[in-house]
Amino acid sequence: MQTTATPAPEVAGHWTRLLAQYREPSYGRSIFEIAVTLVPFAALWVLAWLAVYLGHWELSLLLGIPAAGFLVRLFMIQHDCGHGAFFRHRLANDWVGRILGVLTLTPYDVWRRTHAIHHASSGHLERRGIGDIDTLTVREYNELSFWGRLRYRLYRHPLVMFGVGPTYLFILRQRLPLGLMKSGWQAWVSAMATNLAIAAVVATIIWFIGIGPFLLVHLPITIVSGSIGVWLFYVQHQFEETYWAGGTDWTLQQAALHGSSHYDLPGILRWFTANIGIHHVHHLSSRIPYYRLSRVLREHPDLRGVSRLGLFESFRCVRLVLWDETQRRLVSFRDAWKQRSRPSGA
Repeated sequence: MQTTATPAPEVAGHWTRLLAQYREPSYGRSIFEIAVTLVPFAALWVLAWLAVYLGHWELSLLLGIPAAGFLVRLFMIQHDCGHGAFFRHRLANDWVGRILGVLTLTPYDVWRRTHAIHHASSGHLERRGIGDIDTLTVREYNELSFWGRLRYRLYRHPLVMFGVGPTYLFILRQRLPLGLMKSGWQAWVSAMATNLAIAAVVATIIWFIGIGPFLLVHLPITIVSGSIGVWLFYVQHQFEETYWAGGTDWTLQQAALHGSSHYDLPGILRWFTANIGIHHVHHLSSRIPYYRLSRVLREHPDLRGVSRLGLFESFRCVRLVLWDETQRRLVSFRDAWKQRSRPSGA
């Protein structure tokens, strides 16, 4: 991982103040971003259905891949709405976010609250568990029973994390306000209203085209987009030299700058993922619209090398599953076992 040109730790708070100038959204640009994402998604969906209708289901699967990319981009727009970054007025952000939540199968108000917790506690060892990927320290893992370690290994297995897990998350888990079950009626209203809207849209489409064609078209799109979304969230914080700390050692700015990666993707992937790879800047100032994040890097090149992670380099992050408090880095199960087996004082 490239770490050159990293700003000194003591100036992490300086970036937060400096980046405030990029926070003002453009109403016209935001509307344009919605149009160039939603219209192609709808067109690809219709083309995929036509392929199924004409008996070419293989073509439908191929069309589902770019459609999944556009669905990921719609989620990123919803994400910016949740931060109040896409429009100047909260009402516009919230209602666009809620409508998009029907397409992304994500109850907007529930997600917004849990994601705010994630931003406020990212990298804090004592505040894990809401809006993040479960991460144990080496000590915590070693203290688990055999069945506890097995459960954690299964949870962290790539087939579960990026295969079964995203499908379960978006199709089943988000139907209830998990994490906010006891936080009040607002979370329940958000989840149930989203569920009703999803049911109404799905029932209408099925009434017109039938349940078989609907599942052939939409299920692959949902599965692929969900896996992409979870992968992006994973590599944004689960890289070797990420930041975890506890107590008074943790600071919000340090966690933002060094606990979030700069996932440096090729141009076409940056567009489909709405610059979410510039995640360290996003955590430093979450009110910056995604279409201004690349400008931040152009005008402040010192930020380009901070926690930079390339596409092929990112695949190695899958094996990093435990936080080593001694080495202050993420390690694999094998690394943790070697450390445990090493004689004392070796």
